[in-house]
Amino acid sequence: MNRLSKFFPKKQLAHVAVIILLFLLLVIKGFPGYVTGRWQWKEPPSVPNLTALKEIRKTGITLPDWQTVEQAEQLVGTSRWSLQVLKQEDTENQAILLLHPQNGPREQPEVEWTDINSWGKIRWQRWDIAQYRSAEFTVNRPTKSGSNSQVKVEARFFRVSTQQETFAVLQWYATPNGGHPSPWRWFLADQLAQWQKNRIPWVSVSIMIPMEPLGQVETTWALAQSIGETVQATLMASSF
Repeated sequence: MNRLSKFFPKKQLAHVAVIILLFLLLVIKGFPGYVTGRWQWKEPPSVPNLTALKEIRKTGITLPDWQTVEQAEQLVGTSRWSLQVLKQEDTENQAILLLHPQNGPREQPEVEWTDINSWGKIRWQRWDIAQYRSAEFTVNRPTKSGSNSQVKVEARFFRVSTQQETFAVLQWYATPNGGHPSPWRWFLADQLAQWQKNRIPWVSVSIMIPMEPLGQVETTWALAQSIGETVQATLMASSF
């Protein structure tokens, strides 16, 4: 590792390790397929609860303490998402929830955040990102023993300014074991799961919270974190 540090900054070492591990996985998995002529990635294992995931596009999800004012399928880029307009009960808080669930065993997360940016520019004529930072929160997950374990979600958190509105935006790929904004993290976990003939289902999550025009995005963090925890917990309980 000391030798590697001469060639790569410390922040890049983790990425290098992931790439090396992925290469080894592809070589080890690919050799039997090369010999037999049956490539595993042509016949990936089925995705658990795929029917329930597909239903999200049509109905969205039901969040505790939040009312769905409107829900519809929305074309974002080349994919169809669920778009929900939410209002928190007994408050004036509102949010837009965009969900893109996995649609088949070969579909993988790739350009969802780029698609959201393009969709936002078309819808509001402007989509200026500022005050970007990484964010983390944890969600309780019931276990078979009746106790709770915690799963961690890492997300993208930033402010978006349009011609009409300013939003705080929280984005991540939700999975049964947490979440992360990078598709590479899902890809690695899914490849490891396929060794045991399993899969890691996913849902792209993008939450948009109206905020003060050109204000500080940190003023919305408590609300964004609360909605994020509720969305992740709901997906783990009802869709995965």
